[in-house]
Amino acid sequence: MSEDVDKYIEKQKSPQKEILKKLRGIILKTFPKITEEMKMGVPWYDGKYYLVGLKDHVNMGFCLAGMLKKDMEGLEGAGKTMRHIKFYSTKDIDEKKIVKLLKAVKK
Repeated sequence: MSEDVDKYIEKQKSPQKEILKKLRGIILKTFPKITEEMKMGVPWYDGKYYLVGLKDHVNMGFCLAGMLKKDMEGLEGAGKTMRHIKFYSTKDIDEKKIVKLLKAVKK
């Protein structure tokens, strides 16, 4: 776990702080040896996933490399290499769905 990521999460307001903590926990539980770093001012994981606290929600981004079309359903954005999911509360977090998406990204 990265101290810089800890600091980033701690300075967020609620509910973003709680959402970020939960999503980070899912990533680290799914991939215990993943590289966690601050890049472009937000937490990144192996260059494949990111978390960002915004004004009224949190985005969790996913690299599209290797993803099947069916896995991309429900992802937002128009990026050619990354798309995201928005979370407005911890109740929006479906851990099974997130783990499936995390594992769908090409290793």
